[in-house]
Amino acid sequence: MTKNDKINAVAELKEKFSNSNVFYLTDSSTLTVAEINDLRRKCYEKGIEIRVVKNTLVKKALEQLDGDYEDLYQSLKGPTTLMFAEVGNLPAKLLEEYRKERKPKDDIDRPILKAAYIDSAVYTGDGELKTLTSIKSKEDLIAEVIALLQSPAKNVVSALQSSGNKLAGIIKTLSEREG
Repeated sequence: MTKNDKINAVAELKEKFSNSNVFYLTDSSTLTVAEINDLRRKCYEKGIEIRVVKNTLVKKALEQLDGDYEDLYQSLKGPTTLMFAEVGNLPAKLLEEYRKERKPKDDIDRPILKAAYIDSAVYTGDGELKTLTSIKSKEDLIAEVIALLQSPAKNVVSALQSSGNKLAGIIKTLSEREG
């Protein structure tokens, strides 16, 4: 890779990082070509961009951005595969699903999660995968808030309807008694 290529790659990564609130650093080094192609296909189907990068280029791109990416630098060792997504838990769910389908040769689930960056929060280590799969998306949180806001109104309407039915039954009973 020439110096000019490296400068272009850093600029491209810098732009990608600045436009993405969610990215994962993984190690998929022991996957076969067929397994990598399968992983790429699954990522494409879910709208996740995946690319293998040099750690030095990633670090240089992150250093040029505003923000604190210091915690990610320790994860930039060994082969690194970047995953960019719009939804924070999507790559984690994909990794978990992919691991279940695949039978590892060395009893180590691959790809290994090195680190994840989600809306300025950093998760480091493969042990964080379970936590990341349980993170709710912005749409899920909005839906929950709307459901919570609608719940009291539904209770009031339901109470009024049931009270109205009781009142109608009482009036009907009273009118039948008089008749």
